[in-house]
Amino acid sequence: MTDAMSNGEDGLALNRALWDQRARVHGSTPTDRFYDIESFLAGRQTLYALERELAGDVSGKDLLHLQCHFGMDTLNWARLGARVTGVDFSPVAIERARLLAGRAGLEATFVEADTQRLPTRLAGRFDLVVATYGVLCWIADVKAWMRGAAMALKPGGSLVLVDMHPAFQTIASLDPLVVDWPYGGGEPQRETETGSYADPGLTTPAQDTVQYPYSLGEIVTAAAEAGLTTKHLGEHLATEIDPRGFLRQGEDGLYRLPFGDSHLPILYSLARSRPPLTGPENRSDAEPVQQPLVVHRRAAEQQLRGLGPAEVQVRGVLPGEADAAVDLDVLHGGHHVRP
Repeated sequence: MTDAMSNGEDGLALNRALWDQRARVHGSTPTDRFYDIESFLAGRQTLYALERELAGDVSGKDLLHLQCHFGMDTLNWARLGARVTGVDFSPVAIERARLLAGRAGLEATFVEADTQRLPTRLAGRFDLVVATYGVLCWIADVKAWMRGAAMALKPGGSLVLVDMHPAFQTIASLDPLVVDWPYGGGEPQRETETGSYADPGLTTPAQDTVQYPYSLGEIVTAAAEAGLTTKHLGEHLATEIDPRGFLRQGEDGLYRLPFGDSHLPILYSLARSRPPLTGPENRSDAEPVQQPLVVHRRAAEQQLRGLGPAEVQVRGVLPGEADAAVDLDVLHGGHHVRP
């Protein structure tokens, strides 16, 4: 049974404690289903076909991996030729990710941050923003998450999101069939977690968590309001992984729900792009344009109040982005001031 929790900061602290705990133990047991570190170090590719197909050729591209955990998938994007940055809110996960990058001999940057409040230094730097499997259920504000992803993209860059389908998330068990999770609404749901999805036999202390159910419509709308245009939306009846441990594997090696021919979707995939620049700054013969710095509105307003008379140029702001961040050039006393 779940109960609502209204304080997002409390939920963030509880969830960080859970993921700190998991970051310490994932990959440490021989029965771990997802994190075989030794085979990864030997060259095993941990990315699945779906996200690789949606991302396309990443060689030479700047890629931001949101909620990267301890970096195994991030580093596999690096193996495919991307210049990678991974973000996670767990300091334990980030420390392990950096150590793993060193062991693997791969270049990567790892940043400890809440993906609902991405550091402004990441603004406009990435060709691709990628997040996969168990993403938005941990996010209290899906609109802020989408705005952050849009902010991090270069004009023309793309978000690739692969996650558990909201319909699949409602299912607690198959035998008997129990549906006990809201399809959407975003209302916080408190759960007590023990063990780990990676290894059902793993014993860990009980940890309270807060998760957030979003419908597919709410997710797509949040992306649209962040100014991201649709390239792809897919719903998938079969998957290469069994995230909850109760799917049935077919002769083709893929996992499905065992409901006869009328299966429910297990995953959805979303590819959205930040519109390319259309002004003169996008012409090949144009003067180089300095990348605008994206700063939080509150911090910008505080700084502007201290500057006195100033001319503020707001440019390149995505629809819906102004509530969270703005692009500012501040001209004061003949000098450029970067908030």
